[in-house]
Amino acid sequence: MKLKYFSHSAFQVTTNSGTKILIDPFFDGNPTSPVRSDDVNADYIILTHAHGDHLGDAMKIAKKGKVLIICVNELANYLIEKGFDAHNMHIGGGYNFEFGRVKFTIAHHGSKTPDGQYAGEPAGVLLFIDGKIIYHTGDTGLFYDMKLIGEMNAVDYMLLPIGDNFTMGIDDAVKAVELTNPKVAVPMHYNTFLLIKANPLEFKEKVEKTGHKCRVMDFGEELDL
Repeated sequence: MKLKYFSHSAFQVTTNSGTKILIDPFFDGNPTSPVRSDDVNADYIILTHAHGDHLGDAMKIAKKGKVLIICVNELANYLIEKGFDAHNMHIGGGYNFEFGRVKFTIAHHGSKTPDGQYAGEPAGVLLFIDGKIIYHTGDTGLFYDMKLIGEMNAVDYMLLPIGDNFTMGIDDAVKAVELTNPKVAVPMHYNTFLLIKANPLEFKEKVEKTGHKCRVMDFGEELDL
């Protein structure tokens, strides 16, 4: 299995069988993205919430072929009304897809589409794929239930924001790692815009002082998991 980081909160998971899953695909309006939506294809798209920097280019990419968008109920209904295939889920619920299992968690944030439509609750997502567990927290502040998430799931890779202002900053994100206890922490949602400027190496240093591992991924980098 492979994990690719495009920048901001956009990732791609490629399963051992070649299935491609995009998470929060924000490319065209993203000054740090090494690709544009025309360069990317997917079999599935998972959305944590509906803000423009997370819903991003999901609809552009989904128009290219048979793509199923997985997200919370209200956002799924919004996309279905626009003619897209979507699978409705919600916080705490899980579902077994052909590539693995998806479960949504809480996230302390907001969610509204760029055209002002209500889009339900923001979420984090747990992915159970090819024997690995990836926890993409979405946009969130620190919350103590991360400890419970970590106790119930042996998280291999935790992808979490460090940019502050709209989400956790570095110190809160370090505490989130301590609570969740993943094997590897990966910072995201930073340096896309001036308001979320942060130093991922500072985050890495602080995480490692707690005894946890951190991997700062370059924009466009892909890891073998």
